[in-house]
Amino acid sequence: MESLAERKAEILDEFMMFDDWMQKYEHIIELGKELPLIEEQFKTEDHLIKGCQSRVWLHASEGDQGKVHFTADSDAIITKGLIALMIRYLGDLPAKDVASAEMDFIQEIGLQDHLSPTRSNGLVSMVKQMKLYGMALAAKQL
Repeated sequence: MESLAERKAEILDEFMMFDDWMQKYEHIIELGKELPLIEEQFKTEDHLIKGCQSRVWLHASEGDQGKVHFTADSDAIITKGLIALMIRYLGDLPAKDVASAEMDFIQEIGLQDHLSPTRSNGLVSMVKQMKLYGMALAAKQL
């Protein structure tokens, strides 16, 4: 299993390959096409992330060896890419690692500086919800 540091390095390397933010946005949109899609039964109000301008559904379940498995969907292509990027970073890690993960790669790739304020708030809400799922699963495992 890749560590968070390895995942972070991989993401940073990927984003460094692009010359401008149009290419980075295109990459984010491509990531959205690889998103592990949420089952229709979880596309409910309970799974909607509060604070997002677009509709984003996120579901977490306990996978193998207590790891957190995320699935999601969104009605906006950029947002779908953003949640896919967060799942790529935090998905299938032990619950305590999800709960305590540093998210500094977001600043390092310049993402927050290139999102609208509402989309930036939505990203913060996504991360917060993922970490809450991590905390809940970690507590359940004690």
